Amino acid sequence: MKSSRSGARRGILVLAAGVLLATSACRQDMHNSPKAIPLRESIFFKNGSSARPLVEDTVARGTLHDDAVFFTGKNGVAEADALPFPLTAAVLDRGEQRFNIYCSPCHGPTGKGDGMIVRRGYRQPPSYHIDRLQQAPIGHFSDVMTNGFGAMPDYRAQITPEDRWRIVAYVRALQLSHAASTADVPAAELEKLKAAKGPR
Repeated sequence: MKSSRSGARRGILVLAAGVLLATSACRQDMHNSPKAIPLRESIFFKNGSSARPLVEDTVARGTLHDDAVFFTGKNGVAEADALPFPLTAAVLDRGEQRFNIYCSPCHGPTGKGDGMIVRRGYRQPPSYHIDRLQQAPIGHFSDVMTNGFGAMPDYRAQITPEDRWRIVAYVRALQLSHAASTADVPAAELEKLKAAKGPR
């Protein structure tokens, strides 16, 4: 009789321990943790808003534009007259690719202002080959891409600063090629061109 009572007691104790263990995991402390949910009311701050203003002069990581020439094409009010990095074939190749994507629809593949959008009725931009733009400092083109000009919208969001400068280098190459003659071609390269052309 005693053994059956002690067995029943053990069973009850084991069952009670199991119930305690099972219910202890149901606490909601993590679920109901105090946190600021954006744009929700907060009793913690005097103005009742959980959204806090940025600390004055805060700059987001990666957005410190401390090189004005690189990011704007201008040195104060003067337009830059040199690329901010060395000119290489890779720079021109990337500039050509970006130019064909973003610029040629209006400016045309050779920069004459005869792109497909212009043929469909959009306002025609000036040719890159007019004297005014031939003489313009290269920073002018970077500034126009960054801030827009006339009917041209800015491309600051679509084209990175590095690619804007690469496009500028390619635009300058288009301008040089438009006014170039065989006298501008190095002798060794001219011989290669003649050999590739073949006899007439």
